[in-house]
Amino acid sequence: MQNNVLLEVNNLKTYFEMKKWGFVSIGHVRAVDNVSFNLKQGEALSVVGESGCGKTTLARTILGLYRPTSGDIVYDGKSINEFSKGEIKAYRAQLGYVQQDPYGALPPFMDVRRILAEPLIINGVKSRQEQEKLIERALTDLKMTPVEDFLPKFPHMLSGGQQQRIVIARAKILGPKLIVSDEPVSMLDASVRIEILQLMRQLQEEYDLAVIYITHDLSTVRYFSERILVMYGGKIVEQGPVQEFLDNPSHPYTQALLEATSDPDPKNAETFKKVPGGEPPSLLNPPPGCRFHPRCSYMIEGLCNREEPPDFIIKENHSAACWLYR
Repeated sequence: MQNNVLLEVNNLKTYFEMKKWGFVSIGHVRAVDNVSFNLKQGEALSVVGESGCGKTTLARTILGLYRPTSGDIVYDGKSINEFSKGEIKAYRAQLGYVQQDPYGALPPFMDVRRILAEPLIINGVKSRQEQEKLIERALTDLKMTPVEDFLPKFPHMLSGGQQQRIVIARAKILGPKLIVSDEPVSMLDASVRIEILQLMRQLQEEYDLAVIYITHDLSTVRYFSERILVMYGGKIVEQGPVQEFLDNPSHPYTQALLEATSDPDPKNAETFKKVPGGEPPSLLNPPPGCRFHPRCSYMIEGLCNREEPPDFIIKENHSAACWLYR
């Protein structure tokens, strides 16, 4: 893995205005609220958290599908805010996107050959011979052989695992530097989840890809990534190397997540009840101070419920936004 930084996210905010009766503004949903992190070329980064914490909005903002409210995304040393139309097109060609629902992500009226040829045609690969070469390589990389058996098939003729392989093949066919993968195995049978993640890990290592792996399932991140970001209420509450994260979870929210998901034990259903309140905060009207304080057993009255915690360094490359470490 190289050491150069491929992606920098600086103080990123993505808000959505909420309107009553279609025209009366009632505030903004703070889906991503002042998020910063770096991603190196060839690095696999997991972004974890409960549903509604802002993971998918963060991914779609990085992909350019949502316009940020403020902050900056720097790709390969240049702010995407400064990109020309041509540079935006080139930027998007260097990013692959693996969606959560493989069947919904694939056009039902296209066969596999057309699905994989489409991004090539859009990005100027006009030679039919070159298209066939790249399509064959992509399917071979995803272990979909013999290739000729899959080319004429339509999405409904494939299993869920095969559909997701096609989605991954489409994401990598242009040779991107970065793949954003949003809950790529959550809709697949348990028997094929590890297989798909192993294939993605092999591709990441073989092609020196940077990968952002978005998930709520902490049981898979140890097998896939080098570093983890934990999001809660639109913010990053903890980040660090995987092993340090697993050995020394520091933020109370992270500890609760690990206790609830680290092992397939029915007792975890009772363990997670240690977190009071049980519901993530409203991103339209988030609580003051630390957004986790209404659920936190360690809440410090007059501090956690009033002042937003900064990032405190736990160890090298490991930080947590929690007043316990002031």
